[in-house]
Amino acid sequence: MFTDTHCHLADLAFRLPEILTQAHDAGVSGFVVPATQPNDWQAVLSMNSVTGVRAVAVGLHPWFAENQGDFLADLATILVENPRVWVGEIGLDALIQIPKEIQLSIFERQILLAKQFNRPIIIHNVRSTALIVNTIKQLKFECGGIVHAFSGSIEEANILIKLGFKIGLGSLLLNPNAKKAHRAAIELPLEHVLLETDSPYMQPNHTNTPANVAKIAQIVAKSRQISLMDLAMQLEQNLLELLID
Repeated sequence: MFTDTHCHLADLAFRLPEILTQAHDAGVSGFVVPATQPNDWQAVLSMNSVTGVRAVAVGLHPWFAENQGDFLADLATILVENPRVWVGEIGLDALIQIPKEIQLSIFERQILLAKQFNRPIIIHNVRSTALIVNTIKQLKFECGGIVHAFSGSIEEANILIKLGFKIGLGSLLLNPNAKKAHRAAIELPLEHVLLETDSPYMQPNHTNTPANVAKIAQIVAKSRQISLMDLAMQLEQNLLELLID
């Protein structure tokens, strides 16, 4: 019924059959799988053969932005050879020690590559919305994508929506004290929302899994006073707007 639009299945490969069974039993039958660095690109690409995988993305996450050499040539080759592959997980993170200038250069070059190949992007955004928005506008990127694990304000979300992005709401909703996330679940236009887990991450006390999208969906449906079926149908339409034929 539901798709987890941000799950690192390649990092769960050692127990993938169990993970997929749990997800299907919970009503989660679709998956979008991003990469974070060149070392995992091939493993992520191999996820294309897994039943239920709707899309995969390859890119360089800001956490790994240093000392990657000429990764762009390899990324371009993958995009040429795989016309449905997205670019991600890419972005900016204000809480890490890698200099902003290095992060921004890596981010810009990957956006330009996604623009060249007309691919959606998956954005990692930690306290960097203004710079991300400015970069997307300056580079005239219009291929859309997902701003994953959104934790900002409604106003920030609406700016990103106007730029063609879907807003990924995720495991923060499992924390009743995450007030911004719960406000977003209620107030954001539903036609621009997607659900995700960021599994196996984002759950400090245990391993997160795609099955948790079902719990997140229940929270969103209850908050908006709609049925799970109506929510699932709208989320599917939202994802279809990004998928490459």
